[in-house]
Amino acid sequence: MILNERDTRHEHALQIGRQMMTAARTAPKGKGIDIIETALIEGEHIKILSDVMIAMVEEHGMKFFLRDADNIQQAECVVLIGTHEKAQGLNCSHCGYATCESRDNGVPCALNSIDVGIAIGSACATAADMRVDTRVMFSAGLAAQRLDWLKGCKMVMAIPVSASSKNPFFDRKPKTT
Repeated sequence: MILNERDTRHEHALQIGRQMMTAARTAPKGKGIDIIETALIEGEHIKILSDVMIAMVEEHGMKFFLRDADNIQQAECVVLIGTHEKAQGLNCSHCGYATCESRDNGVPCALNSIDVGIAIGSACATAADMRVDTRVMFSAGLAAQRLDWLKGCKMVMAIPVSASSKNPFFDRKPKTT
């Protein structure tokens, strides 16, 4: 049997995406409380995500969403990582408020944000170990959050994954229309 890498690339990238989700799941969490959610999208779901990102430009005018929307379509898959909002009850003041109870509605618990960051770092380290290209995109994460693909999660980030000869997430050109 002869297996050409071009014929196995997509499935291999999906497997790495699955390993990235596991790395995010097993990453350390504040107080050991797991409020991280992950998912992997591919195919038509990447197109849906891209379309939502394009529509969002009309609302807020951030043109780099156009570039990122085009960019994710070059990915084999996209890993989504987010957190449920849950104050950890430490009254640590990292969020800018003296106590967890005094936080304004919508202000995230700093530990939740840190947990997402650590999970993203673990996922990206796994991708790097497997020699695939990635880029953390809050733009695609915000669109995925709007689609509620990680049910009820806040601070969703997206990590497109590519296994091509040139990293499509590097040397990106701005897109204007």
